[in-house]
Formats: sequence, structure tokens, C-alpha cells
Amino acid sequence: MNYSIYQIAKMIDHSLLHPTMTDADLIAGCELAKYYDVATVCIKPYFVKQVAELLKGSDVKVCTVVGFPHGSNTIQQKVFETRQACKDGAAEIDMVVNVGKVLSEDWRYVKKEINAILKESHKYGAILKVIFENDFLPKDKLKIKLCKICSILGVEFVKTSTGYGYVKQPNGDYNYKGATEHDLLLMRKYSSEKVQIKAAGGVRTLDGLLKVMELGVTRLGATATATIIEDAKKRLGLDAKDVVATTSGY
Repeated sequence: MNYSIYQIAKMIDHSLLHPTMTDADLIAGCELAKYYDVATVCIKPYFVKQVAELLKGSDVKVCTVVGFPHGSNTIQQKVFETRQACKDGAAEIDMVVNVGKVLSEDWRYVKKEINAILKESHKYGAILKVIFENDFLPKDKLKIKLCKICSILGVEFVKTSTGYGYVKQPNGDYNYKGATEHDLLLMRKYSSEKVQIKAAGGVRTLDGLLKVMELGVTRLGATATATIIEDAKKRLGLDAKDVVATTSGY
């Protein structure tokens, strides 16, 4: 299959979530997102209102995070975060599940939490993406159960990772795998057809984007937006109506 630069750009949530990013960094990131006409800017919660103003008149939506990055807030806190974000102008909400509750297999709590945030998002016309943080979930059955809960509730997206789910390695270093092929295939298989898949963490190239697209991903959280789209332009020229042939590997 072939894809246009426009289609590639509209797969990307340009991520501006690193804790060291200054206001100037966030503004510059928004300008970059507007220039490349991506799907959304995924911004720190305190900056949502400013970004909504910066993106006004563009086709780029505002996305923000709830319970980020570890998902340990109370349900009430997450609902409040969601309400405030929507009032400030967010059109998309990426929430982190309570990982401890997932590992405890307290599915009643998990379902209640996701449903509460979903209802609050929908009240303001926003869509919800549920972040599993797969690096913290050693058993596939946990991810499968989350896919099924999200499908029953009717969330719009399930998402692999925050990009900040660092796990201690045998050598003492902390790292994360992010969006693995195994997890993406698993999430696509066990989610309803109506639930879309967002990959986040570790995909930094055009070939990486095209590969996850082949696996059923329709949205990508990325910091390497410019690199990905500029590579697409180099391969086919600057006409956005041209196409990029899919390739494998990332």
C-alpha cells in the first residue's frame, strides 16, 4: 500500500511532554506541529490553554495527558484533570491506567476508572486514549484484559506506552521497550475493530512509522516528527499528493 505525506502527518501526535521542556520549547514545538500539519500536539497539561490559542485556525488538535506518567492518581483527581483539560481546549485525552491496580487484577476498579474518564471526556466532545504502559505489564493476559475492557466501554484508542515507563535492567540501568511489534499485534487482535491503536515509545523513523502502520496502528506518538516527515519528502519530493511506498523494519 502507498501513503501520502498528508496521511503520514495525520498519524502523528507530536509529543511535547519531557519534564525539562520550557515554555519556549513548547511554543517552538507547536509551531513545528503547525508547519507539518500533524494530527495533534500532545502537550503538558498546564500549557493546554496556551496551545489552544496557538493552534487556533489550524487543522492541528490539542491533546494532553491525565495521570501522567504513572497513573497513580485517584479516580476523582483524574476526572478533574480531564475536565480542566477539556475546558482549556483539549480535544483528545491520553490517560494512564492505574498500573498497580492492573497488576493486582482489580478489574472492577480499572473498569470504573476508565469509564469515569471516558464519560468526562465525551461530555466535552473529547476522545480518549488509554495508555497501558506495557513495559510494566509482564503478562500478556493483563494487556488482553485491558483491550477487552476498553472495547466494551467504547474508548477511541488504546496506547502502548507513555515513553517514560523506565524499567530497571539487569545491569542497573533504566530503559524501556516502548511500542514493540508483539504488543501492537496483540492489542490489534484483542481490541474491537472500533478501537484504534496508538504506538508510543521507540518509533523515530519513517520506516518505523510505516512498519507500525502495517501492524494496524493509526496514530503514533512521536518526538521525531520533523525527521519522519522530512524523510518522506526526500523520498518523493515536496508534493503532498505524492505517495510514500511502505517498507519494513524499524
